[in-house]
Amino acid sequence: MDTFEQARKHTIRYEGPAPDFFEGALLGNGGLGVVVTTRPDAVMLHFGHNNVWDIRIAEDHAQDIGTFQDVFDKLLAIPAELSSLTEDPWYRDYCDMAGRNYRKAYPKPMPCGSLLLRYDRRDAEVLGHTVHIAEGRCLVDFLIQGKLASLEIFVEPEHDRLWMQMTDASTGEPLPFFHDVSVLPDPDTPQEFPTAHIHKEAGGLVQSFTQILSYVEQPSTPYVSHPKDKAFRLAVRSGANRGFAACVELWEGLYTDFTETANTAPPELEGYSAARVSTEEHWRDYWSRSAVALEDELLERTWYLNLYFFNCAVKAGVTCPGLFANWSYRSIGADWHGDYHMNYNTQQPFWLPFSSNHLDKHIPYVDMIDHVLPVSQKWAKEYYKLRGAYFPHSAYPVEMAMMPYPVPHWGWEICETPWAVQSLWWHYLYTMDESFLRERAFVPMKEAVLFMVDYMKRTEASGERWGDDKYHIFPTVVPELYEISPGFAKNSDCIVDLTLTKFLFKAFTQACGILQEQETESALLQEIEEILSRFPAYPTAQSDRGQVFVSVAGEDPEVVYNVPNPITTVFPGEEHGLHSPKDEYETAVNSYRNHRNEGGNDLVFYNMAGARLGVLDLERFKRQITYCLLPNGTCTDRVLASGGRYADTTNFDFMARMGIWFENFSLPAVINECLLQSYNGCLRFFPNWPKGKSAQFQTLRAVGGFLVSASFHADEVEHIEILSEAGSKLSFYIPWAEGALCIGTFGEKHLQGEAGELETVAGEIIRIVKWLP
Repeated sequence: MDTFEQARKHTIRYEGPAPDFFEGALLGNGGLGVVVTTRPDAVMLHFGHNNVWDIRIAEDHAQDIGTFQDVFDKLLAIPAELSSLTEDPWYRDYCDMAGRNYRKAYPKPMPCGSLLLRYDRRDAEVLGHTVHIAEGRCLVDFLIQGKLASLEIFVEPEHDRLWMQMTDASTGEPLPFFHDVSVLPDPDTPQEFPTAHIHKEAGGLVQSFTQILSYVEQPSTPYVSHPKDKAFRLAVRSGANRGFAACVELWEGLYTDFTETANTAPPELEGYSAARVSTEEHWRDYWSRSAVALEDELLERTWYLNLYFFNCAVKAGVTCPGLFANWSYRSIGADWHGDYHMNYNTQQPFWLPFSSNHLDKHIPYVDMIDHVLPVSQKWAKEYYKLRGAYFPHSAYPVEMAMMPYPVPHWGWEICETPWAVQSLWWHYLYTMDESFLRERAFVPMKEAVLFMVDYMKRTEASGERWGDDKYHIFPTVVPELYEISPGFAKNSDCIVDLTLTKFLFKAFTQACGILQEQETESALLQEIEEILSRFPAYPTAQSDRGQVFVSVAGEDPEVVYNVPNPITTVFPGEEHGLHSPKDEYETAVNSYRNHRNEGGNDLVFYNMAGARLGVLDLERFKRQITYCLLPNGTCTDRVLASGGRYADTTNFDFMARMGIWFENFSLPAVINECLLQSYNGCLRFFPNWPKGKSAQFQTLRAVGGFLVSASFHADEVEHIEILSEAGSKLSFYIPWAEGALCIGTFGEKHLQGEAGELETVAGEIIRIVKWLP
């Protein structure tokens, strides 16, 4: 498969002017993000960057928060007969106080300004634009006095620079065009910040402005600098000797460093060709990591477009993206601070790098965990009086001294601690990289384990009041559903807490064995073993579809969820799936089919579980993708149903204009799971792919450090090829009743039965085909 040519088949075309932010073309290099909008009189480019934030933070009332035990004891005293805890005046006032910091508008992503390119619409008309995702470039098409012309725009991969050039569409010759080129600070820049002034030099061919981002929450007037102030500078160099060309560059960092860039201009325009070549080489390399060729056009297009957006939005060495990645303008991208929400939003985009073989894209998440670890340890020690780290409900990529959202009704979601570190273990499983496990994963995992062990062994979480010998997770909060209930009626042993805690304990136990830390960690491992031997059962209920998992004991199975809690043992818990015993599998499938979701948080999450179970209805999945599609090719979050938290009068598109939803770029992970599954260590080929439709994939990554390629035609698997990077033992489900012929350094082997195993050598390629006697 020519992976680059596969990507070239998929472009994003928009006809006519696209003046709206959500109609514009998306470009980026993982740090710098650009939205190209087109008006009938101008091209307008909006700039953002993952590193550029309004870094101010409110951390008031720290002394009033108290400790977990203080709050817990007071909640115990509130009558259980209340319909809501907020009926209690003390709790209502406490929540108001604890949430006051988060109600401030900052921290938040800071838009980095815009570039206006004005033309005379009496002589020219914009016809539309096309994003060529294979090369990472956008072409804006014009009709100029009856002749076709194009403005080519792309972002350099290694430098925060955007290049553009106007040419005649038939000859390729440069054309003069724009009569007004202007850089513009964002119109919603906080008024408290020093005003950014436009600076012009080189006869107006270079324009720039520098915006200071104050570290102090309320900067003084006149402005007094602080050593931790940050800043960014947006500059453009344009020229029209033979035709219009321009280069825009963004610098960002500490304001004290800006003396070095104060008079720096973007490079000379002669560098255009070299930048274009390096950009295409970067994208060719990106697409070479993996590919799919699917008879289903929409699924194939979804796979390529979202991998394109993912590459634009995240890269190693740059701040981990928040909710809306690196595209922002005015208030777009600022809802919920555009921050890290640790009850799925932040984790979900990073479900993609593993199976898609883009492991470098996971590193910003790993860096983010390192960033929040100190405040998580501090919160565990000072607020909970426990060991380890309690990972936050919400966090910022700025300096923090306390939890941004200590309000109990969401801030007590226990699942977020094991969930935060889960992908660190996945990184090891998909690479078998022991250095990564030791140097990047082990400490955060251990800190999460320490907290969970201590939390479950608290006096209140076991003993006579429970009527059993179990260690319970109590109190906790069902994600996005009940808050804290009077009498804690729905605040123990939430299924997502249980499955992710079990995942964490087992992963840490295995990690200790791999790193030969059993003796050093023997006391902690014994505590884990004791808790697992007395672990609560998953809550279930009887529905019209049979027995189902529910989010918490005593729950009505007809409840409308926001986060798909009942299917979390399938994913992300990875406990149930096609490998499960019949009765457990049936309960998981019933739970999946019985699930009612209000939308916004399920496009990837819910359908991922369906793929893992082999019951995902791909036609319905495609219709949901189409329902969520925006003109720019991304999928937004849209409401699906009222009856839960949403009223019948709710605007079903209320989330659509908040920003570009970074989390939905992981849609290819759902498709990958339809083609290849390896989460339980045994490879399964095309487990959710329909008979009669062809499919092929190349170098998808599997647990064990395997790169897998395979094809499916008519009703069966045609061929399989596996590169063993780490020399791990290969286990796979045999897809043919006749058995499999395996060819490798070992010669030839005939394997029969449900599954087979092969010893491999690092660097070995194994070919597997149907056994033909």
